[in-house]
Amino acid sequence: MADYYELLGLERNASDDDIKKAYRKMSRKYHPDIAGPEFEDKFKEVNSAYEVLSDPQKRQMYDAGVDPNSPGGGAGAQGFDMGDIFGQFFGGGFQGAAQQPIPRTQPGRDALTEVSIDLKMAVFGGTAHTQIHTFGLCQTCGGSGAEGNSQPVTCPICHGEGFTQKVVRTLLGQMMTTAACERCEGHGTIIEHPCAECQGHGRVRVRRDVGVAVPAGVADGSRLRLASQGEVGEGGGAAGDLYIDVHVKADKLYTRDGDDLHCWIGVPMTWAVLGHSVSLETFDGQQELEVPAGCQPGDVVEVKGLGVTMLGTQDRGDIVVHVLVQIPTKLNDQESQLIEQFAASHDANANEVTQSSKPFHSKKGLFGKIKDIFS
Repeated sequence: MADYYELLGLERNASDDDIKKAYRKMSRKYHPDIAGPEFEDKFKEVNSAYEVLSDPQKRQMYDAGVDPNSPGGGAGAQGFDMGDIFGQFFGGGFQGAAQQPIPRTQPGRDALTEVSIDLKMAVFGGTAHTQIHTFGLCQTCGGSGAEGNSQPVTCPICHGEGFTQKVVRTLLGQMMTTAACERCEGHGTIIEHPCAECQGHGRVRVRRDVGVAVPAGVADGSRLRLASQGEVGEGGGAAGDLYIDVHVKADKLYTRDGDDLHCWIGVPMTWAVLGHSVSLETFDGQQELEVPAGCQPGDVVEVKGLGVTMLGTQDRGDIVVHVLVQIPTKLNDQESQLIEQFAASHDANANEVTQSSKPFHSKKGLFGKIKDIFS
């Protein structure tokens, strides 16, 4: 029995959220459109693991030692089907079991890709573009799989039934079994003149440019869904859905925290002491920011309403500006005299440092004195 927990990289006590996150990671890693067609079997195994572990009843069965995905795996809960049991041994079922030809038109699989956007697009939304390699409708035959105006003909072996019957000897005596017709592969019809472009499949491998509508406020790691933009199925069947994993690139000016944008600015000591107006670059253009007099190193100044758009609304977070005060390292004689004058006035009685387990700020009166000296 396959170890589904190991396939998804999970512990046996994993929560539902852990299972979902692991599946998203593994499906992205092994999806044939990203990892390559050689990983198709691995991708199917990941899907099988998620199908079982995401269903509480199936997971309970699996933990009890029964694989619901294996033939007959659900027998304990659903009852035995003798036709299915003998089908495992003889490749078919009892005579008289309902059999229908396999339709040539099959629904397509979902596809997975990814797109990278900059932080500004995450703030305001927009349209991103990505290319996908997938199956598209064959334009030559329109999905029929047949050349020109030719039509599939009835299979001469199974006479359109899609299956054949034969008698086999068993321990219980002779039994009639059914199996898919080898000539028509269970379809009941044969394409005598297949389309040269798609070889009778009704679809071809294509590369498409896809425009992705990115909603304002989208977060890094989000997965978007485009209905009917995935693989076209065999015989020109309906396309599956396309899923797009969104990656938000790092920005040189801002770091995102939820709906807020954080940045750091360095200001001269005198600006922090006396206050100063600075020009701040934002995604909405240049904005005037007032650094208040007496601003301490590490203080923050907020610009309301210019952060990230809150997903699904028109509201926006804030810009949080962290102020880094730049202390001069070299002073000329005049500058040194001014600082010494301030020290003599304010720090004459200072003889020890103040220590605390938490950050603290100096009294505002300090900056009033510095302002008087520099004035």
